[in-house]
Amino acid sequence: MYDTKAYKVSPLFEDVQMSRVFDDGKIFVDCMARFPEEEIQKRYLLLKDRPGFNLKTFVLENFELPVPHSNHYHSDTGRPVEENIETLWNVLTRQPDTRGGSLIPLPWAYIVPGGRFGEIYYWDSYFTMLGLEVSGQYTMLENMVKNFSYLIDTLGYIPNGNRSYFIGRSQPPFYSLMIQLLAGVKGKNILITYLQEMEKEYRFWMKGAGELTETNSASGHVIRMPGGEIMNRYWDEHNTPRPESYREDVELALLTEQRPMDLYRHLRAGAESGWDYSCRWFKDVHSFASIHTTDIVPVDLNCLLWHLEKTIAEAYRLKEDDPKAERYSSLAEKRKDAIQKYCWNAARGFYTDYDAAGNTHKEILTLAGLAPLVFNLADEQQAKSCADIIKEHFLKDGGVVTTLETTGQQWDAPNGWAPLQWMTITGLENYGHHSLAADIARRWIQLNKDVFKRTGKLMEKYNIVDTHLEAGGGEYEGQDGFGWTNGVLLALMRKYDAV
Repeated sequence: MYDTKAYKVSPLFEDVQMSRVFDDGKIFVDCMARFPEEEIQKRYLLLKDRPGFNLKTFVLENFELPVPHSNHYHSDTGRPVEENIETLWNVLTRQPDTRGGSLIPLPWAYIVPGGRFGEIYYWDSYFTMLGLEVSGQYTMLENMVKNFSYLIDTLGYIPNGNRSYFIGRSQPPFYSLMIQLLAGVKGKNILITYLQEMEKEYRFWMKGAGELTETNSASGHVIRMPGGEIMNRYWDEHNTPRPESYREDVELALLTEQRPMDLYRHLRAGAESGWDYSCRWFKDVHSFASIHTTDIVPVDLNCLLWHLEKTIAEAYRLKEDDPKAERYSSLAEKRKDAIQKYCWNAARGFYTDYDAAGNTHKEILTLAGLAPLVFNLADEQQAKSCADIIKEHFLKDGGVVTTLETTGQQWDAPNGWAPLQWMTITGLENYGHHSLAADIARRWIQLNKDVFKRTGKLMEKYNIVDTHLEAGGGEYEGQDGFGWTNGVLLALMRKYDAV
């Protein structure tokens, strides 16, 4: 097989994506070319205007389509859901890569999410790994860490997923949490083993921080706040349409007053956030075209980078390098202060993102506001206020809703997602709100079980408002499989009595 550059913009690529040869734009960029790419392109230009030419037939003759990874698996709804998850680990396992195409080869076996997602994804994998730990799948858990470390050593960072069209952006930086999870299995010296990679990860996110000034206040992932503090935002190196969602991005550009290159950067940054998409990133919660992701300082991103700083500091203490440990501890303390200063929204009694362009809090409430509780950065009164709001506004029949807005975007109401259930529950537990945390966990467990009994599937996301309906919204159909749902469900079932 030949490596394919089909996702590079060309007449063939544009025609395939814009004419919707496939309902899902990801299919074409995941195809494998049957012949050298240059040969396919020349043949296309020669044939495309001839009478009777059929574009889809041409694509099928010249490219091998991807097969959904869990396509042929059928769950046994007569067995307990946890037994099906144990079986699914094998179904979702991918062996070290030998094939080309847009896939970035990885040297160790790994778990993919499932459905249309036949590659590893960064933040998904942490929540999948929670389940691997419960299952005693320690070798696979370590393989996942090794693969992400390989990507850091090879590319300088962990991309969104191991596809070449994801190069230019990462995802929420859960690497240090993965290292701590593995350390829980193999001992704290694991922090020293992966210290070099954690520092590379940190340099990626902090690149350009030393060059920021009052007049040059943002560069890449870093942004200088009004008080001189350095915080982080989501960013992508590129300002072009996403290859895997090319048509959607180009069509949205026709509906906005923004320059297309600015829109594309905001869209790509939104994809890096993992919340693609939510009105969290919009100026007008009802207008996708108002997306302005790179203006926003996200509360959860900065909490994750605080954890990375603290973990690097801990690793240096284990090495008995006190000066470096103190340096990273100091960075973490400064970030903690900045999170409190810019992300605690006293008027709402909740943590929110910060609009750096407008120099004001974002007013929208989202589950990202629980991140400071996950990392014990809130005080008791702040945590109580957050818990009260979660109970009064976010709690629904199937768990907690991601935002309070219904927009048609998949990261808004009425949808609930496994990673955010886990983070909300964890944050509440950290501050003694055990009854509320257990209530959320049991509602989520019951919903997962009910949908599994009804459909035989563990879904990517769930409708938690009307638990008899499937989740909707977004750029593709709901997926089943599903790595992070499996992982979080196992972890919650271990901790809470199933209903």
